Amino acid sequence: MTTATDSTKSIDAGQPSSFVPMVIIGILFFIFGFVTWLNGSLIPFLKVICELNEFQALFVTFAFYIAYTVMALPMSSLLKRTGYKNGMAYGLTIMAVGALLFIPAAFSANFMVFLLALFVLGTGLTILQTASNPYVVHIGPRESAAMRISIMGLINKGAGVIVPLVFTAVILSGLGDYSSEALAAMDETTRTQHFNELSQRLITPYIAMALVLCGLIALVKYSSLPELDFEGDDSGLVNSKAGISQFPQVVLGAIALFCYVGVEVIAGDTIGLYGEGLNVQNFASLTSYTMVFMVIGYIIGVTCIPKYITQEQALKGSAIAGILCGSGVILSSTESTAIATFLWGWSGIPVIPDSVTFVAMMGLAHALVWPSIWPLALEGLGKYTAQGSALLIMGISGGAILPLAFGKLAHLGSTQYAYLIVIPCYLFILYYGIAGHKKREWHS
Repeated sequence: MTTATDSTKSIDAGQPSSFVPMVIIGILFFIFGFVTWLNGSLIPFLKVICELNEFQALFVTFAFYIAYTVMALPMSSLLKRTGYKNGMAYGLTIMAVGALLFIPAAFSANFMVFLLALFVLGTGLTILQTASNPYVVHIGPRESAAMRISIMGLINKGAGVIVPLVFTAVILSGLGDYSSEALAAMDETTRTQHFNELSQRLITPYIAMALVLCGLIALVKYSSLPELDFEGDDSGLVNSKAGISQFPQVVLGAIALFCYVGVEVIAGDTIGLYGEGLNVQNFASLTSYTMVFMVIGYIIGVTCIPKYITQEQALKGSAIAGILCGSGVILSSTESTAIATFLWGWSGIPVIPDSVTFVAMMGLAHALVWPSIWPLALEGLGKYTAQGSALLIMGISGGAILPLAFGKLAHLGSTQYAYLIVIPCYLFILYYGIAGHKKREWHS
């Protein structure tokens, strides 16, 4: 019988068959980044037009990321029936439907309709993520999988750099005129008219997104993308397992990803709210700062893994750096811009307060966590790879729950001290990097 390792070797036996999947998956990862990191700009936008507080505004991330928890296992079952390639086409179709739902949401300026559209987008991304990440892990040597995922991360976060800047230029122009004081001075009719005008700015961009997604459906459906097959694994260890829950490295990996995605979303999607509270002028584009730091982190991954550092070392180093950055957010000044002035003040890029700079630098700290966890967690799963991938994808629900907890802490007290929530998350990631990924039995 053909083992999972043998079946994946057949994929990369010829260079062309390995190159084409990487190009197609790279395009999909750009779409992941484009859709995902749009949320960071949507949050302050919807906070204005739907008149929300910080806690309510972060239901944007909740609706989007909770789809990963609710839909991961159903999407895994769909992948088993359709195969990875067809599953990707279905995922893109669901995303196109989600993009089109923004049209009635924009016309009604109804927050619940926006949340429904975000949930549908998240559902489509769930199947795409469940299918695409095993492709990246298995189309080449396992020891360099983190490097390949880092390349995908560069593409993903490159989209994350571009999106807030484009969104700010196209959608958010004039948003500064809608301060709390300006809105309070308007009568109810005028305020409603302004909110409707702002909301309808979203229609054209989301129609364009739906059209692009439809084009990608055709690209995936009719491409030469190979099918992955893990069903032939005859490993004695794999066959001795009754289910995915008996693989500690996957279960603990899902918890580590829960922590990681939570802090990633907090760093990327709350930095605008934090900057707005500190009266930072360019608060709507602050997500780009976090994404730039993440891009730097992925460049380190591409150039250094596995040549200079192992995947385990990258994971441990990322966790330690994250703990330091989280502490920096809490302990540093909200007025001084000394760190940003030193790092990029010479470039003409607007500087930001030290505390906000540490939020952005969390992007660099945790950039290598995702690419390091995936190959460590999927090692040796064989025919359980689809279930393992789905379980790891469920960890993305950290992006729904932890930012909401952050928002509640910020609403009840201080936004700056709400960043305390990231430190225990980084501590668990550190545990997984040291010991958790090595466990093969729960009693060991």
